[in-house]
Amino acid sequence: MMQPRGDAWSSRTPTRTAPVSSTAHGRTEWTSARAREATRRRLAGIRPVDPSQVDDVMLVVSELVTNAQRHGGGVTGFGLDLARDAATVVVSDASSDPPDLRRREELVPGGFGWPIVLHLCREVAVSVRPEGKTIRAVVPLDQ
Repeated sequence: MMQPRGDAWSSRTPTRTAPVSSTAHGRTEWTSARAREATRRRLAGIRPVDPSQVDDVMLVVSELVTNAQRHGGGVTGFGLDLARDAATVVVSDASSDPPDLRRREELVPGGFGWPIVLHLCREVAVSVRPEGKTIRAVVPLDQ
């Protein structure tokens, strides 16, 4: 089970990353760039990972953080847990609305991030609470 650890979340080991800045409400303000950089540093510190799998993890981080910023009232928590066979990305936001999987009949901007996350991850869970939601996405890593 995912347990909160301040601004980061982890199921196995503490994975706190340095906050970008604090808001007036004491929350850490995560940007996609900052979350990707924190993820890149963590991935570099483990065994060699196939570059395409690094790209998958980076894309999931970017999409989840961007969606939280655009549609979720801002990122309220970010975490990364690395196991032998997976990277678990956890992003919390301030909206209790679940992600919307829209069917696209025509090519228009937007709406592609959530389907990408669902495609790249072996497991995705959304926990909705009155004060917001948390998305836990597990990206497989070859052993």
